[in-house]
Amino acid sequence: MARIKRALISVSDKRGIVEFAGALNSMGVEIISTGGTRKTLMEAGIPAIEIGEYTGFPEMLEGRLKTLHPKVHGGLLAKRDNPEHMETLKKHGIGLIDMVVVNLYPFETVTAKPDVTFDEAIENIDIGGPTMLRSAAKNFRDVAVIVDPDDYNSIIDELKKNNTELSYETRLKLAKKVFAHTARYDAIISGYLERVTGETFPPSIIMPLKRAATLRYGENPHQKACLYSDGLGGLSLVDAEIIQGKEMSFNNYLDAHAALMLALEFDRPACAIIKHNNPCGVAISDNPKEAYQKACRTDPVSAFGGVLAFNVPVDGPAAEEIIKLFVEVIIAPDFDRKAREMFSQKPNIRLLRLPDLKKPLRGWEMKRIAGGMLIQDWDTMKVDVKGLKAVTRRQPTPEEYEALEFAWRVVKHVKSNSIVYALKDRTVGIGIGQTSRVYSARIGAMLAQESVKGCVAASDGFFPFRDGVDVLHEAGVTAVIQPGGSLKDEEVIKAADEHGMAMLITGVRHFRH
Repeated sequence: MARIKRALISVSDKRGIVEFAGALNSMGVEIISTGGTRKTLMEAGIPAIEIGEYTGFPEMLEGRLKTLHPKVHGGLLAKRDNPEHMETLKKHGIGLIDMVVVNLYPFETVTAKPDVTFDEAIENIDIGGPTMLRSAAKNFRDVAVIVDPDDYNSIIDELKKNNTELSYETRLKLAKKVFAHTARYDAIISGYLERVTGETFPPSIIMPLKRAATLRYGENPHQKACLYSDGLGGLSLVDAEIIQGKEMSFNNYLDAHAALMLALEFDRPACAIIKHNNPCGVAISDNPKEAYQKACRTDPVSAFGGVLAFNVPVDGPAAEEIIKLFVEVIIAPDFDRKAREMFSQKPNIRLLRLPDLKKPLRGWEMKRIAGGMLIQDWDTMKVDVKGLKAVTRRQPTPEEYEALEFAWRVVKHVKSNSIVYALKDRTVGIGIGQTSRVYSARIGAMLAQESVKGCVAASDGFFPFRDGVDVLHEAGVTAVIQPGGSLKDEEVIKAADEHGMAMLITGVRHFRH
C-alpha cells in the first residue's frame, strides 16, 4: 500500500466535503481543487491549490475545460511500480495524484425539473469528472477514488488507522462503485436524449438503476430481493415517503403499484383495493371515506390484508373507517393530521405518502424472461366511452354509459381473462384471470357479495363465442363493453340483441398477463 500524499477534490454535492478535506489536511495530504469546491474549502480555512495553478493552464470555455490535462491524468494513470512510467512523469514534470474525490454535475436532478431547457440539460453533462473518475478507477492499485459522500467517514477511519494508506480491498471496492456510478450517469443522459428526441425503442437500452433498499425477501421467503430506482424523474413509487409502519416487502411494492395505477384512472375521489396484484374492489365517490366503503363492499373477505390506494388525501373519517379492517399498505397523496392520529392506533399499517400524482410515467413496462427482456410502453390508452355508439339495437341509457365507462377503466387493471361487473361508481363482482372468458363471467357473478342483476359488464378481450354474453344475461347484466374483433362478433352482437342488452365495442383491448 502507498500513502496518500496528494488528493484532487472536485464535487458538485458538497455534503460532508469540508469535514473530509479537513481530515485529509490534518494528516498532511496536499489538496488540489477546482472553482466552487476550492472556494468552499478556502472559506472553511482548508488550504487548496487551484487546478489552473497546478496544471499551469487556466480553466476556460466557461468551465468546460479545466481538468483534462496531462498533469492530472498522467498523475492518475501512472503505475507506481513501472520505472518507465515514473521516468516519463519525471521528464515532463508531472506529479503523482494519489486520491480523487469527485461527484458529477447534477444532471439527474436538473433534468427532473419540469421547466428544464434542453441547453440547460446539455450544460449539466459532466466531462472532466467522469474522465478523472475512470482514470483513477482504472489505476485503483495506486489511486484511491471516491464518488460517494457516504464513504467519507469509513475512509478517514482507515487512513488514520493505517498511516494514510488504504488497503487493496478498499481501493477495489471504491473503483467498482465508480464504474457503476459513471455507467448509471451515462444511462441517465442517454435516456434523457431518447425522451427529448422521441425515440420509443432505441437499439440498445441501458437502465440507470440505483439500489434504493434491500428487501427482507422476494415473492417468497427463500428468494432474495432489492428495490431499485430508475432515475427517470417521472412518477415513482420508490420515492413514496413511508410515514408509518414496517418496511415494505417485495409483494407490498407490487400490490402498491397495481393499486396506484388503478386509482389514477379516475378524476373523482377513488379507492382501489388490491390483493395479490388484482383488484378486489374499486369505487369512486365525493370523498375518500365513501369511496373506501363502496370499494370494500365488492369483496370484504378478500379486502382483509389488502393494499389500498387513493387518488386524494386520506382524511380522519376515512381513516376511522379503514382501521376497522386489517390492511397492509395505504398509499395516498397525503394523510391529514386526524388520519395520522387514527392510523397510529394500528402501527403496523404502512402509510405511503406520494404527493405529486400528476407526474408522468417514464420509461417502459418491462417483463423479464429467460435470457432477455420484453419491453412495451405503458398502457395509458384512453377511450371516450360516452362517445361510442352501440353496435346493438338498444343504446345504453345515460346511467349505463357512466357504469360502462367506470367498468372499462377497472377491467384494464385485472389479469386476463377478466370480466368486471359494475355500477356507475363501484365494482360489484370481478372475475379474474381465468383460462376461459366464460369462467371469468361465472366466477365474477358467483363471488359477488350482492346480486349483479342490473349491473353492466366489461370484458378485457373480445368474446370468442356468444356463450359469454349468454352467461352475462343470465346474471342480469343490462349492458356490455368489450373490444370486439372476434370472428364471431356478429353472433355475439346478435346474442346481445336477443337478450335486449346494449353493447359497446371499443376497438381497444386491455390484456394483462
